[in-house]
Amino acid sequence: MKKLILLLFICVFTLPSYAQQTTILHAGTLLAVPGTEPSKEQSIVIRNGKIVEVRSGYIAATGSNSNATIIDLKDSFVMPGFIDMHTHITGERDPAANPHEWTTLYDEDAAYRAIPFAEATLDAGFTTVRNLGGDHKLVTALKRAIAEGNVKGPRIIASLGAISATGGHGDWHGYRPEIMNAFEQNVGICDGTDDCRRAVRARIKQGADVIKITATGGVLSNTAAGVAQQLTDEELESIVETAHSLGRKVAAHAHEADGINAALRAGVNSIEHGSYLDDESVRLFNENDAYLVPTLLAGVSVSEELEVNNQIPPAIAEKIRQVAPVVEESFKRALKGGVKIAFGTDSGVSKHGTNAREFEIMVEYGMDENEAIRSATIVAAELLGMEDSLGTISSGKWADIVAVKENPLQNISALTNISFVMKEGAVFKK
Repeated sequence: MKKLILLLFICVFTLPSYAQQTTILHAGTLLAVPGTEPSKEQSIVIRNGKIVEVRSGYIAATGSNSNATIIDLKDSFVMPGFIDMHTHITGERDPAANPHEWTTLYDEDAAYRAIPFAEATLDAGFTTVRNLGGDHKLVTALKRAIAEGNVKGPRIIASLGAISATGGHGDWHGYRPEIMNAFEQNVGICDGTDDCRRAVRARIKQGADVIKITATGGVLSNTAAGVAQQLTDEELESIVETAHSLGRKVAAHAHEADGINAALRAGVNSIEHGSYLDDESVRLFNENDAYLVPTLLAGVSVSEELEVNNQIPPAIAEKIRQVAPVVEESFKRALKGGVKIAFGTDSGVSKHGTNAREFEIMVEYGMDENEAIRSATIVAAELLGMEDSLGTISSGKWADIVAVKENPLQNISALTNISFVMKEGAVFKK
């Protein structure tokens, strides 16, 4: 018995070297804290998936780091891994696809199709996403598979489905009731304050990390119901109160100003899209410490699709023509008003892996390059409530690191060509 105890003691306290595996990354230019000036010739020491320290100069694998692996990025511009705060990673719009294809597919088909979407997102430099929609079983399974290392993809913070009014943007439209009732078992559809409290609790029971609500109509729901407020003020308040009491933040899909402002008054943490925000919206954003996730790429993508896809239903086509042209002006109003802007693309509406086009549009619409990168790192991490582990390259945070060959502060389009991706200390692209 004593020999067995001694053997266990030796096993526990003489773990194999990989348990303390060290990596030293040599960065030619390092933007450790987006929004500040980058530094030259820096070394990042990584152990057990986390950043241990950042040092000036290129340190060698000596002393306590004698067994370290050296990664040479001396010719690269190095930054924290990016965070996309609005994705739909289990699906993707395809103008060439049969719109009724889903009637022939199994849930397993959707799961297999989601794998390359996750891979493309990570390859594009996005090491974390906030996924705001999708079948709860499918999203949960993908999230788990990525966390366990069985699938290559970003860290997923998930809402699972949305909270929506009956017939609203988060409900299902366009088919006979018998078909919709057979396929759709949506616990997030609610009417009235008590029912909306139930819906929030049901989503959290399913495993939601964040609550998404559809405060207004949406462009891509197949109903001629516009994009104005759909959940009542009282319903919005009950949703936010319930979510916050259960430790969840609330992301509100909202296009027209009435729904944006009602959601902000109710206390949501972020507005998604914000297509028609006005001066009152800017005041409410700042007063309530809320964030805008503008998803500019979504508007550009659906406008591009409208030119080539003649199968878009008339109700959706009309809303694309209505909403897409106003997005730029609203973004500029938020930017001028000092609203906190977090990066988000609505990818799935656009193609997964093209997320960095959002950077280009943000800069085109007036945002500084460094601030655009900050929106996808520091600001996004703050909105997630994960600023202690994500958003900068500093001691104690996850080693989520990306690199490009060109300086993105001089040419933001460089971010569409990521050459290196590390997530939690593991290299996924080199």
